[in-house]
Amino acid sequence: METAVFIVCAAIVLAGALGVVLARNPVHAALSLVGTLFGMAVLFLNLEAHFLAAVQIIVYAGAIVVLFLFVIMLLGVDRLEDLSVEPITGQRTLAILAGVGTFVLAVAFLLGSGIGPSDPGPKILTLDITDQSTYSNLRQIADFLFTDYVYAFEATAALLTISVVGAVVMSRRMACSDEAQESAGDD
Repeated sequence: METAVFIVCAAIVLAGALGVVLARNPVHAALSLVGTLFGMAVLFLNLEAHFLAAVQIIVYAGAIVVLFLFVIMLLGVDRLEDLSVEPITGQRTLAILAGVGTFVLAVAFLLGSGIGPSDPGPKILTLDITDQSTYSNLRQIADFLFTDYVYAFEATAALLTISVVGAVVMSRRMACSDEAQESAGDD
């Protein structure tokens, strides 16, 4: 059963990822991203990582994609543009070089770290949990988040709030300046 769930969700994730990359309309790309994120959430559930699945749906599929759609609609990039004209000369070449460089660095890291098919066994990357019924992975994450990393957590919350307020203020200023230009053009 787990293999069937994995195969179906992997197909959904791959189809959604291709939709994000190949869609001409940015709104369709964002909706394909939602499909990809939901597929990843089910894969996390299949691995019994319930917290990651919840974060995947609530934070990414819920908040981040809505923010993407807000920006797409605010900037009006859902209109078709001429793709043959490059706004920055050589950007495609630089993007290809950056992608190849990132791939080479990832392969070099994997080969140098000893992680891979020749690895004799799994490495333990988390703390030992003595009693699974009383100390779940969610509790372990909460303990770290609200004790050792509470200041970073609060700073992140403050930065996200400030960025949302800044985006709203900037969009209102842009809307007001557009209205002023339109009224000046009518005179």
